[in-house]
Amino acid sequence: MSRRTVLGASGALAATALAGCLGGNGDDTVPAAITIGSSDACDVCGMIITNHPGPNGQSYWQDLTPDEHDAPFRFDALKQCLFPHFFENRDQQRLQAVYVTDYSSVDYTVSESGDAPYISSHPEAEAFAPARELSYVVGSDVNGAMGADFVPFSDAGDADAFAAEYGGEVVSFDDITPALVGR
Repeated sequence: MSRRTVLGASGALAATALAGCLGGNGDDTVPAAITIGSSDACDVCGMIITNHPGPNGQSYWQDLTPDEHDAPFRFDALKQCLFPHFFENRDQQRLQAVYVTDYSSVDYTVSESGDAPYISSHPEAEAFAPARELSYVVGSDVNGAMGADFVPFSDAGDADAFAAEYGGEVVSFDDITPALVGR
């Protein structure tokens, strides 16, 4: 067996192994965020997403799809819906992508309704960013669709400014745990 044959076979084996690590089918394309439609319901709580304020989310899984529609799973709240769904299904080999509203990329508003402030919702595809890349304000006075929620920002300075104005602390995606979601 020649050296060239051994090197070629080794290279092919390495490429095959790497493809398996990236997703098993050799296609490492990450699905894009979509615009959430006016009649799309949250896949956890069933509320119509665009009828409510606050951050939204989407997730794609390799072998897990919603019952009522094509992927992605859609969420009207992060703390109460997206993160519990994520923790329930978090086999990282299956997760393809998770997106959340990026409040650094939109012209958001915080308005008073009743006795609490609420942050605006932005269901357009371009308002979403990869969830792992954002900073989250947790424990602020600002509400989303189902009460207190996590407010994500791609610019850490924006997250710090939001926390300074509305309270809360800034954490990374990896800092969000089931215990943090439950408090």
